[in-house]
Amino acid sequence: MAINNPSVFLLMINGQIEGANFPEYDDLYCKYCFVYGHDWAPTSGLEEGISQITSKGRDSPQRMIWNFPLEITFKSTNPLGWPQIVVSVYGPDTFGNDVVRGYGATHIPFTPGQHTRTIPMFVPESTSRLQKFTSWLLGRRPEFTDPKVVAQGEGREVTRVRSQGFVSLSFHIVTKDMKRLGYDTTPSETSHTLSHTAAAGIGPGDQPYST
Repeated sequence: MAINNPSVFLLMINGQIEGANFPEYDDLYCKYCFVYGHDWAPTSGLEEGISQITSKGRDSPQRMIWNFPLEITFKSTNPLGWPQIVVSVYGPDTFGNDVVRGYGATHIPFTPGQHTRTIPMFVPESTSRLQKFTSWLLGRRPEFTDPKVVAQGEGREVTRVRSQGFVSLSFHIVTKDMKRLGYDTTPSETSHTLSHTAAAGIGPGDQPYST
C-alpha cells in the first residue's frame, strides 16, 4: 500500500469576536484581518471582515456584544509566521465622525480545541497638545494607515500609544497533518494525564471513568 506523505499541514479556525469592554464609548463596530508569514496561504474562508454596530445593553452596561463569526483555513509547510488576528474598533466621536477606538492583535492558538482570548486594546496618541486639540477639532485623531502594522514590531518603539478597552474572542482550532511533518502541538496537560493514567495501572485499551 502506498503511503501518502503530505507536503503541507492545515490550520482550520472557527470562532467569533464575542464582544468588547469600552467603558467610555458606545455604538462601536469592529474590523478584523489576519497577518501571516510568507509560507502560509489561505485555502478557504474570509481574511477580513467588518461587524455590525452594537450598543451597550441594560443587563451589561459596560459590555458590547458582537458575536461576529470567524472562519478560515490556512495551509503551510512550517510554523514560522503563525497567523495573527488584528482587531480594530471604531465608533463616533462628539461630532459624529467615525474614529478609531482601539487596535489589538493576538496569535491564533497553537493547540487544537476550544480557546478564549482577551485582547487589550490601544490607540495612537498625538505627540503634542496642539496636535491633540487639532485632531479633536477636525475629527481626525491619529490612526494607522494599515492596521496590520499592529502585528509587527518594526517602528513600534517610537509610536506613542494609550491603553483603552478590551476585546474578547473565542476559537475552535483544528489542525491536520502537523505530526506527519514533525510538529507536535499536543498540550502539555495531555502528556501529564497520559503518564498519570499509566502510573495508575490503566492500560492503553482501558478508558478511565468517574462516578
